[in-house]
Amino acid sequence: MKKSFLTITLTLLSVLLINTSFACTNFLITKGASTDGSTMITYAADSHVLFGELYHWPAADYPEGTMMKVYEWDTGKYLGEIPQAKHTYNVTGNINENQVAIGETTYSGRVELQDSTGIVDYGSLMYIALQRARTAREAIRIMTDLVKKHGYASTGESFSISDPNEVWIMELIGKGPGITGAVWVARLIPDGYISGHANHARITTFPFQKENNFNDPNQSTYHSPDVISFAREMGYFDGKDKDFSFSDTYAPLDFGGARFCEARVFSGFNKVNSQMGQYLDYAMGKDLTNRMPLWVKPDKKLSVHDVMQLMRDYYQNTPMDMTQDIGAGPYKNIVRWRPMTWEVDGVTYLNERAISTQQTGFSFVTQSRNWLPDPIGGIIWFGVDDTYSTVYTPMYCGMTHVPETFAVGNGSIMEFSDNAGFWVFNQVSNFAYTRYSDMIPEIQEVQQKLEFGYIEEVKGIDKAAAEMYKTNPKQAVEFITNYSVNQGNNTVYTWKKLYAHLFAKFMDGNIKEAVPVPEGYKYNTPSVKQPGYSEEWYKQLIKETGDKFKVIGEAGH
Repeated sequence: MKKSFLTITLTLLSVLLINTSFACTNFLITKGASTDGSTMITYAADSHVLFGELYHWPAADYPEGTMMKVYEWDTGKYLGEIPQAKHTYNVTGNINENQVAIGETTYSGRVELQDSTGIVDYGSLMYIALQRARTAREAIRIMTDLVKKHGYASTGESFSISDPNEVWIMELIGKGPGITGAVWVARLIPDGYISGHANHARITTFPFQKENNFNDPNQSTYHSPDVISFAREMGYFDGKDKDFSFSDTYAPLDFGGARFCEARVFSGFNKVNSQMGQYLDYAMGKDLTNRMPLWVKPDKKLSVHDVMQLMRDYYQNTPMDMTQDIGAGPYKNIVRWRPMTWEVDGVTYLNERAISTQQTGFSFVTQSRNWLPDPIGGIIWFGVDDTYSTVYTPMYCGMTHVPETFAVGNGSIMEFSDNAGFWVFNQVSNFAYTRYSDMIPEIQEVQQKLEFGYIEEVKGIDKAAAEMYKTNPKQAVEFITNYSVNQGNNTVYTWKKLYAHLFAKFMDGNIKEAVPVPEGYKYNTPSVKQPGYSEEWYKQLIKETGDKFKVIGEAGH
């Protein structure tokens, strides 16, 4: 069947949006799927122009009639005003003092449904909801009410929304220019299961509801009343209601949606569920009919460190492993420089788009724990830059200010600051990209020492803070704030030392090791190794160049 000009145009726009907008990855972990009974969500905010910093909004009270100015998160563009809430909650990053956490991934979907007249964009939607919500269900109600009243200013969006007891996925898209509102579906992840999304809509069919009762703890699906009827009006769907698929209708799947987006979800699921091999062809874009389920049950329960490791995936143990081809270079680099697609002799090829990628601004794993007081129970394990070499550092949701090294205003995407976490971590990762297989073991040694140390420390901090909270909540909040700030700064200062060590040891293609100063000398000369390249790389070089570099006669120096 011939594609229409409109279909071709929309497909090209879809690829363009995937390649230029935020491209993020989320995993959602229910309490029955975690080792300690916490709920967790992950988020990698990936953009080549996003500066990684830890946002903070203190709790506040406002007079009746106060208006709130809304600015687009991506650009800072002023969008309009909406009524401010009478009371807002303390928010640290993407978790609030009630342990409600929200993450997102953008999908373009049907681009004609974007409403440029809307007042609330996807980023504002997250952070406004965090300032106002006490539970995940309440966050869903707030978010959908906001777009219904004020219009939605972004393309399609998938949201991860959690509280200490529940984890939800919600997918939403606007109705087009001048039409206020959005169509959307939200589904509760069954306890004991995990889900994920990565820049493509994943909710397919769902049980249609007569009404949205946000006070009913047994209701596990919510949706806009017109989610199907609007699709019929627009000519997107003409089947039976029971066959309606949100994803297939509002964000039709193509090769790019599978290989660049769904493949990341597949790879995360593949780490924890041994039955995922059946979806490999789907992930690689070879069979778009055998879609992955929205959620899977992990073979064993996941610890917070296991979830951190989900975010450090570059398709290990799959045919898409980014270290196993010539593109990885002689030192098995796990990243590829953009663009995502390129041509040779008129044929288009691709770079894999992995979870772990060089353009991450910030990422996190949130934990919400129902056995602790809210300000103590919620933790955002926060990191900046490439997830494979970041350090996830614990920030308690009740903290009243953030570390200077992660604070807004300490540097920017075009302003270097030598004590901003984003720049310090980028110094290490970008230097490591030049000699990855040599340097990454040393990076991971320090990374794991810090992370496992924090995970162990938090047990004691939890206990002390919870006991303190019984008699003096204010003192407990000050205690967790000081701990979070100190450890955030400690992470960055440790990484500065690591950069100095790596630069001294690996510069100029050498590997230098300090040796004892000989007796009678003021200083020593380090031992120097010059390992060159791997045998595999030398063979490839000779294959390409033949005898060009062959030594004739006696070798020189």
